[in-house]
Amino acid sequence: MLKRIASILVFSLGVSGAHAQSNYSIIPKPVAVQAAVGHFALGKQTVLVAASDAARKNADLFNEFLWNRYGIKLTVTREASGKAIVLEDQADAAAQEAYSLNVTPDRITIKGGSAGCFYGLQSVLQLIETQDGGLSVPAVNVNDKPEFGYRGVMIDVARHFFSLDEMKKIVDLLAYFKFNRLHWHLTDDQGWRLEIKKYPKLTQVSAWRDSSILGQYGDYKPFVYDGVKHGGYYSQEEARELVKYAADRKITILPEIELPGHSTAVLAAYPQFGCKDTVYHVPGYWGVHYAIYCPKEETFKFLEDVLTEVMAIFPGEYIHVGGDEVPKEHWQESKFAQSLIAKQKLKDEHELQSYFISRIEKFLNKNGRRLVGWDEILEGGLAPNATVMSWRGEKGGIAAARMGHDVIMTPNSHLYIDHYQSKDKQNEPTAIGGFLPLERVYSYNPRPDSLTPDQQQHVMGVQANLWTEYIGTNNKLEYMLFPRMLALSEVAWSSKGQRNYDDFSTARLPLRLQELEEMKVFYRIPEAKVTFGADAAGRRTAEIIPFVANSNVYYTVDGHKADQTANLYNGAILLPVKGKSEKPMVLNYIIVTPGGRVSNMFTVPLEGN
Repeated sequence: MLKRIASILVFSLGVSGAHAQSNYSIIPKPVAVQAAVGHFALGKQTVLVAASDAARKNADLFNEFLWNRYGIKLTVTREASGKAIVLEDQADAAAQEAYSLNVTPDRITIKGGSAGCFYGLQSVLQLIETQDGGLSVPAVNVNDKPEFGYRGVMIDVARHFFSLDEMKKIVDLLAYFKFNRLHWHLTDDQGWRLEIKKYPKLTQVSAWRDSSILGQYGDYKPFVYDGVKHGGYYSQEEARELVKYAADRKITILPEIELPGHSTAVLAAYPQFGCKDTVYHVPGYWGVHYAIYCPKEETFKFLEDVLTEVMAIFPGEYIHVGGDEVPKEHWQESKFAQSLIAKQKLKDEHELQSYFISRIEKFLNKNGRRLVGWDEILEGGLAPNATVMSWRGEKGGIAAARMGHDVIMTPNSHLYIDHYQSKDKQNEPTAIGGFLPLERVYSYNPRPDSLTPDQQQHVMGVQANLWTEYIGTNNKLEYMLFPRMLALSEVAWSSKGQRNYDDFSTARLPLRLQELEEMKVFYRIPEAKVTFGADAAGRRTAEIIPFVANSNVYYTVDGHKADQTANLYNGAILLPVKGKSEKPMVLNYIIVTPGGRVSNMFTVPLEGN
């Protein structure tokens, strides 16, 4: 299985077999889980049965996990004998991502298409327990399939560059939670990240900026810069390596080459493709920049050359071209752009943008690819075959679906995971703004009720976006992704009627978060579930249920700081009776994980609860 995760994963879940059988803490939640009796003992005597080439590839990945984690490698055979994990690869299965998993004390059987068998193995890995020094899997019957065909996460590597190894780790984690798309935002005003052999200045010049602003966008006026050169790029060989690595794990990479806006970095290297006679520089500050491609024939030739090399690297059907946040001032001031508007009988600059996008779409379609863009591509008329990513809320996605276009829902209201995870921003790392807690991500329904059932069929799926203006380290990348990515995995995989936040957060998330810590994933420790009640004498009580298994909680109820010198939570807290003090009474608490990480201090008012 996942090589990069497996090499560092330590299972010490500390749960009894009985508890595991009543829990089955698989994320995303399967469609149907039927408890059974007993355990399958997993050891050197177990064989992996894989008859087809696709099944053997899945078996090899599973073996990688076992070897790197447990120092065992199962014999891969074509016929079952004795205790076995049997992969029945159903090549003609109508639903390639669906699978069934049957675990008995004697055998584990997984049936499905190549992707389905892979996902079945991920479920097995999440069920593994350590018992009496050995490994076991609780008996169970699972029938499972995804609700949506598109289940994605976007990683912006243009604002801050992340290494190939860091990207592989993200791919492993995406696969583990059954995502099937990685949207790779490779270009923007602040950097170009992919080698294009025909245009070497894109990596010599466009891939680097002299410095980046300190703090949040509005912290210092004028901006204060760090003075540190930042940049990097992926060679075509590295990009192909990641494409194959992801494909083996059933993930398609969707590359994004921004146009016609967000192009300052390109124009710093090739100013002739802009509309303004000026010197451009790769900027070290964020926001919407006025630089924009000029719709000249030489510009389209450049973009077609670039996209030709991109298509040779990325074999997936879709190519993302951005199309968002395109200021029109340079076109308004350009004699060429204005003459083109008149020549093409366009109404305005918005229709010029539509003309620009349509030109690129025709080129992609001619080469057997489909265009995806942000919802601004609706402005001025949508390109005929385009797929829309709806980010400015759901309005653009709803409009596109009603027009018969395919849609991927990624609204900033629920799925912009660069937003803060707490209202207490002073104790959170710098973010772009907004407030997006775990529960809000989980609450999202990708199929708007305002669409008819037929129109809802155009909703291909759902995606979270991680923009990295304020994310310069790998720890922070993981902190912003997790645990919100686990909530999204369930939104993408499970139907609305199957989802239950309390079951997700208290019954299944805790073991997965403990596991993420053992994987060396730097997730954010989320707030606990705090409930209020009363004891037999009628005195008020509070219960604290952390979302990390086997963690400790320390608390105070006197308004003072909670740290590891405070009261250790061992059950329901007896709350004080408030006297005549005007000072509000609060419960303060921290969570300390099994690995020793300490959460922020969380505060819950006692009055009104």
